[in-house]
Amino acid sequence: MEPNAQFRDLVARVRDGDEDAATELVRQYEPEVRRLIRVRLTDPKLRVAADSADISQSVLRVFFVKVAAGAYDLNEPDCLIRLLARMIRNKVLDVARRPAVRRSRALAREAFETVPDCAESPSQVLVGAELLAEVRKRLSPDELALAERRRDGASWQEIAAAVGGTPDAARKQLSRAIQRVFRELGIDQVPDD
Repeated sequence: MEPNAQFRDLVARVRDGDEDAATELVRQYEPEVRRLIRVRLTDPKLRVAADSADISQSVLRVFFVKVAAGAYDLNEPDCLIRLLARMIRNKVLDVARRPAVRRSRALAREAFETVPDCAESPSQVLVGAELLAEVRKRLSPDELALAERRRDGASWQEIAAAVGGTPDAARKQLSRAIQRVFRELGIDQVPDD
């Protein structure tokens, strides 16, 4: 099987909720994710407020929920790396906007002490079945139908042909729905650019 076909198969298995596939994806790509994060965390105040493990877990949590909902078209590993790099950039910007980062060093040290224990394994981080169920519950029937079509591997063109409208409109509808649900659940958002 060619590498891109193997990658697409892995992503399809992740989309279907295969925990082993999710663990494999993390095993393969988390070192690159951590490297991309460390490159962005150059300001000492940022490093005190959050470390690469915190940001990695947050980015991967959002990624897995959105990929399971069919929000991403990933055909090759480079697409995944670019997507994760954009998500990381946005998450680091969110961290930089936190009040704790703008406070004195003493308050920044306090923020560091509140960083969650990073001893959780990647598979524990990925146990998002409950979160995914809550996301699905909050989607309207039309939004859930879009998410399920994407989960099942339909392209945006195929979805638009089935439900009407344009591929871009269908993609935006699902993206906005997921963003709305994330806001409702109080989840740190990683906006799509």
